Amino acid sequence: MEQQKYNDLKKGERGVILSICAYLFLSALKLFVGFTANSDALKADGLNNATDIIASIAVLIGLKIAQKPADVNHRYGHWKSETVASMVASFIMMTVGLQVLYTAILSVFEEGKEAPNLLAAWTGAFCAIVMYIVYRYNKNLAEKINSQSVMAAAKDNLSDALVSVGAVIGIIGSQFNLVWLDSLTAVIVGLLICKTAWGIFRESSHDLTDAFDEKLIVGYKETILNTSDVKGVKNIRARNYGNNIVVDAVILVKSTLELKDAHDISTNVEEILIREHGIYEVHVHVEPN
Repeated sequence: MEQQKYNDLKKGERGVILSICAYLFLSALKLFVGFTANSDALKADGLNNATDIIASIAVLIGLKIAQKPADVNHRYGHWKSETVASMVASFIMMTVGLQVLYTAILSVFEEGKEAPNLLAAWTGAFCAIVMYIVYRYNKNLAEKINSQSVMAAAKDNLSDALVSVGAVIGIIGSQFNLVWLDSLTAVIVGLLICKTAWGIFRESSHDLTDAFDEKLIVGYKETILNTSDVKGVKNIRARNYGNNIVVDAVILVKSTLELKDAHDISTNVEEILIREHGIYEVHVHVEPN
């Protein structure tokens, strides 16, 4: 199973590399057309993609570090590097989101602005389609390999596609004597960047502080109680190591059992949890009832 986990991380790199390539192309295109066509919304969208390049590189580095095996200083492996990378990406996105927001708000009150060229709208529409395709690819990949950082990248891809759609709406609206709409759309772009960054940060910090979904705990407990010869569950805890779940449980068995029989029951519980719930590692302690 461990080798499969490492292989999944390797597959995750493909999605991140695809995102980086897409961002390199689209950010250059948006910034060039944004300045040429005088569109604040498209320029903000281009800056958003430029920061996504840095964030994606951080995620790629995290995926590579996570593949390193356990060593003397990391007895549990380097799995959490992927989660740390997601958090770093959120910081980068938030910083640029606030900068885009600040610049866009100033632009709203700027006088004498002219409506941007419609070329900016066509560019935004093309970029939205490209990013949606990248989003679908990364989302499917993240679900297949159960990767938190790749899913974070996919969410960012979708956010970028929606931002481009918003930019198109703002640019087209500015053609109808609503020049301020282009700048207002840039403000919305900045808010969306910050919202995406906050969502990724919240999920990453949740895992790094060992918080865990209580519904999953309940499911694990039910599975243990349905296992033969288990009389009860005294305690059960779980935490995430990157995309891997580790469970610690204390189960109750008959006090008259031989040590070997009690050990066999704990081993059986461990194997069932791993098989039925896809848990990476399970530690079961036995106590007499």
